[in-house]
Amino acid sequence: MNKNHLAQEYWNTFRKANRSIPEDTPCQIWYFGNSQEMSIYLANFVVNGTKRATASLVLVNEKIPENAPIADGYSVVTDFEGKPLCIIQTTEIRHIPFLEVDYSFAKDEGEGDENIDDWRKGHRDYFTKECRELGFEFDEKMLVCCERFRLLYPKFA
Repeated sequence: MNKNHLAQEYWNTFRKANRSIPEDTPCQIWYFGNSQEMSIYLANFVVNGTKRATASLVLVNEKIPENAPIADGYSVVTDFEGKPLCIIQTTEIRHIPFLEVDYSFAKDEGEGDENIDDWRKGHRDYFTKECRELGFEFDEKMLVCCERFRLLYPKFA
């Protein structure tokens, strides 16, 4: 079965159980990070309630617009292989220069950063690798898309 098909079935099951969501409501399908291990690791933080935010580069979202968060939008979060893990809804999107992201947001990301310097180091490394893969260089003046969300539907194995 197609990976996207599994996520779409997961969304349809959720939507049917929540009849207040119109049948034609779209959802995005994506995973956290850039590896199977990271995708599961970060999704587990969402399911256990510690991760309520995520960060991406605005420039990356412009280059790959289908991955950009949508205000009030729904997402099926999968593992790297496409297995659906949970459904979230975006509650806030703010674009902030990398060096102006604050510790309040970093804590909401729920990844255990001890302070804003830890958050910046981890995200600088991640964004640098991501930018290189897309053919440009990371710059700390770049805008970060700071997205907050709420968990709607966890899938427990």
